[in-house]
Amino acid sequence: MGVVPTLASATPSPGFGGSVSTDVTAVSSQPASAGTVSPAIPAPAVPVPAPIAPVGPANSTFSSGGGSFSSVSGGAPSLPAPPPANANYGAGSSSSYAMADKVLVIKHERVLRLLRRGQVIAQYPIKLGLNPYGPKQRAGDFRTPEGKYDLVARNPQSDFYLSIKISYPNREDAAVAGENGYEPGGLIMIHGQPNVPKRPPEHYATRDWTDGCIALSNADMVDVWMRTTVGIAIEIRP
Repeated sequence: MGVVPTLASATPSPGFGGSVSTDVTAVSSQPASAGTVSPAIPAPAVPVPAPIAPVGPANSTFSSGGGSFSSVSGGAPSLPAPPPANANYGAGSSSSYAMADKVLVIKHERVLRLLRRGQVIAQYPIKLGLNPYGPKQRAGDFRTPEGKYDLVARNPQSDFYLSIKISYPNREDAAVAGENGYEPGGLIMIHGQPNVPKRPPEHYATRDWTDGCIALSNADMVDVWMRTTVGIAIEIRP
């Protein structure tokens, strides 16, 4: 029987950067029925490329609630809503993050206290209006109000680093201003530092500087923001 001669050379067929062997074993031309089985020709070894990981920038933005937490100079953060004031923290929970059910401001002490069930759970130094003594009587007097109010709105994108609106004027404030022929004013807030400061940091840290609002450091404002909810009472004492 004749023998198929060995192929001396075969043209490689590239595949995914691999190579193909050029040696092919001689194959007998004798039919299989004669007792000789033709050996199988091995398939070319084709390496499979490793999967390519998707390329793209990592998401490094700290997303919380409705937006991302940006720097002070770039705007106030959009923070998640805190748990309700009646949330059950368990008997062993620390007061280090207990939710407040009332805010108390003592103007002459320059302090804001968070209360829960009548107990102080946190307190922070504050700055007041440029004219800090006495109750607010009219728009533009630069005084911080005195009385009993509620926290009625929260603004994460204010001109200051977060702001919580106080329900000034109440009925008594409006009545007193009306009797004297004045507008009572409004937009009294608890807020942090200005997002675009017009003065050096020492100015805001060492004196009363607001138009009548209650100002905190940005770090303290975040804490107050996270531990209060709309609807709780705030009392501002002389």
